[in-house]
Amino acid sequence: MAPRDGSGNDPVRAPWHDPHVSSKPRTVDLAFQAALHTASDTALDTGASLLAADPDADGELERRGTEFVAAAWRRGWQPADVARMVRRELDDVHLRLLAALVHAQAPDDIPRGPRWRAQLDELDAAPARVGDRFSHATAVLELYRLLLRLPPLEPLDEPQRSRRPESRMLTRIRALLAKAEGTGFPEEAEALTAKAQELMARHSVDEALLSAQAPAPDTPGACRIGVEAPYEQAKAVLLDAVAAANHCRAVWNEPLGFSTVVGFEADLEVVELLHTSLLVQAQTALTKAEAAQRAGGRKRTKTFRQSFLAAYAHRIGTRLTRAAETQVSDDLLPVLASREVAVTARLDRMFPETTTSRLRGVTDAAGWTEGAEAADQAQVRARRPVERG
Repeated sequence: MAPRDGSGNDPVRAPWHDPHVSSKPRTVDLAFQAALHTASDTALDTGASLLAADPDADGELERRGTEFVAAAWRRGWQPADVARMVRRELDDVHLRLLAALVHAQAPDDIPRGPRWRAQLDELDAAPARVGDRFSHATAVLELYRLLLRLPPLEPLDEPQRSRRPESRMLTRIRALLAKAEGTGFPEEAEALTAKAQELMARHSVDEALLSAQAPAPDTPGACRIGVEAPYEQAKAVLLDAVAAANHCRAVWNEPLGFSTVVGFEADLEVVELLHTSLLVQAQTALTKAEAAQRAGGRKRTKTFRQSFLAAYAHRIGTRLTRAAETQVSDDLLPVLASREVAVTARLDRMFPETTTSRLRGVTDAAGWTEGAEAADQAQVRARRPVERG
């Protein structure tokens, strides 16, 4: 007699009698066993050959990919983080494959916040098929290898509330920084950046006051910002300075190429804006400085560029710190102080152990001098105090 489910109704077929269940491992399992847990090119070719020879395995291959994506989310990764790793270690082909998987997995995902949804929008949702079947299978397996070795990250736990429409002030800040990046005149870039930072200070205070008066005040959040090679250490120092000046804190993860910035949402937005703009301005200034070096008969060197960017970051930090000291009037200090305590507490929970590092390779005096001068030109002047009302 066939086994039953205990209710006395329909029989339950044993799996080894089910004609739809094969005792032989499926093609995808065999390909994964061959290719995913080794770095061997021969193993990769073996797995790709198995997949290329079996078109019926395509659906299962994609389904496994969405499972790998979901596992990355559970380990603390976000779409922009994984995309950054793919760009760093693989090619555009793999980025398109990743985008297709992320969008395929999204309907089954848990509810996410506005920052996460914005990251999804940045990924092209177009179908991704790479050349012939063997080439496509090879690229898929290379991507899956990367997804499997992603280490756990600190969860960011973004609030799921809807993001408020962008304020007119933030729109003005974006426009000012865009002009600062585009102008060829250092004095104009300095004035535009100074005005943008002044508006950032007022925007931050306005948001702090609104939150303090709300029935349920905001809590600190966090985001990750890519810190890419080359000269990533100087870029991380620059981001740390921008974060500190805007009531945030940053922790750099050198092996994975990003910094985690902790702060309130309004402040996180302006940190991203200002850091990106200053990087653009620094690169423009570096290009001009190198041209001047060549005109003077001196070769461009790695130490010149490293010293230039290190000095730029150091000088920016000094000026921003001075400017931050005059941001607000005394009656607003308790509001901002309470937010700083909340940010520090969140940072300590996420990163109970951190270390400091020194800038390396800063040995070119001319590069340091040029970088400091460029920072003075792009830098923010002290701002007039922001008062209540």
